Amino acid sequence: MRVALLTYSSRPRGGVVHTLALAEALAARGHRVDVWSLARGGDGGFFRPVHPSVGIRLVPFPDVPDEGVGPRILRSISTLGAAFEGDYDVVHAQDCISANAVPDCVRTIHHLDQFTTPELAACHERAIIRPRAHICVSAAVAEEVRAGWGIEATVIPNGIDGSRFAAAESDTAGRERWAARLGRYVLAVGGIEPRKGSEDLINAMALVQRRDPGLRLVVAGGETLFDYRDYRARVLGRAADLGVVPELLGPVPHEDLPSLVAQASAFAFPSVKEGFGMAPMEALAAGVPVVMRNLPVLREVFAGSVAFIGSEWELAAELLHATSAPDVHRIEVGRKVAARHTWRAAAVAHERFYAALPKRGLGVR
Repeated sequence: MRVALLTYSSRPRGGVVHTLALAEALAARGHRVDVWSLARGGDGGFFRPVHPSVGIRLVPFPDVPDEGVGPRILRSISTLGAAFEGDYDVVHAQDCISANAVPDCVRTIHHLDQFTTPELAACHERAIIRPRAHICVSAAVAEEVRAGWGIEATVIPNGIDGSRFAAAESDTAGRERWAARLGRYVLAVGGIEPRKGSEDLINAMALVQRRDPGLRLVVAGGETLFDYRDYRARVLGRAADLGVVPELLGPVPHEDLPSLVAQASAFAFPSVKEGFGMAPMEALAAGVPVVMRNLPVLREVFAGSVAFIGSEWELAAELLHATSAPDVHRIEVGRKVAARHTWRAAAVAHERFYAALPKRGLGVR
């Protein structure tokens, strides 16, 4: 099949990670796959190397000083839409921007959001109702789509590159570099933003550090389209008041991420909204204990392999337990859960989904 996978950014974010990994897995099975994306801020490529079997179609998208979120969303849609072309059997959008840019598409809904910016709210709505067919990465998200829009979506779980993170356990040099720089730490991935439950994590770490002052909080990632400066300032102000000094790494180089994860004493994932949870799945593959919010979607994906929490007090207690007396049985269950979620399995499921689509030149221009 000739497949176009569309994403909105060249930088590390869950949907972009998904797009590149799925593209490589489909190409490995003999399909002709192109990835289309906006190249933000002068980026000359994606945040990591992509296998040469995958075609890369980057559309320049320069920064505009002082551009608001709404205008940036509209410019993103129009720029990608104007550039897209090609004779594809399947066009598959991975986010609301690319689904608006090429509306005659398949759409993967990774999670649902509620936006207050009018342009973004409209983008989100159109990207649900306009596509020809829908995929969700978990049954919980599929049920939200069914309840909210009456749309039946096919569930295809995410994969992860589990072997890369499992191998990091034995990367002594890489882990020692992080240990020398950071000491002992709890790791969170995704930056400081409302959806990631960052304020709860700061409050919990203040409680943790009363018992274990040497245990630090490290936050990686945070690449986003949205302006969270006010929220970030409030959270960091709260951290200063509580005496918590988080280490904010920003986006971590692709080759360094597995050892950073593997060296963590625990992985914290107090998100209030998720669709699957690739980052904690990678932590499970690396043998790291994971503590996460008790959400239906996360229970679906991670049951038996992590500690679930409902409050910042429980988060603190479970982080202390995970870092002082990790549950060996739970960690082993986590390794098995992670090993089941492969990109090859995801690619096979996508092949079946694509094959069942009406042969109408889906998404072709």
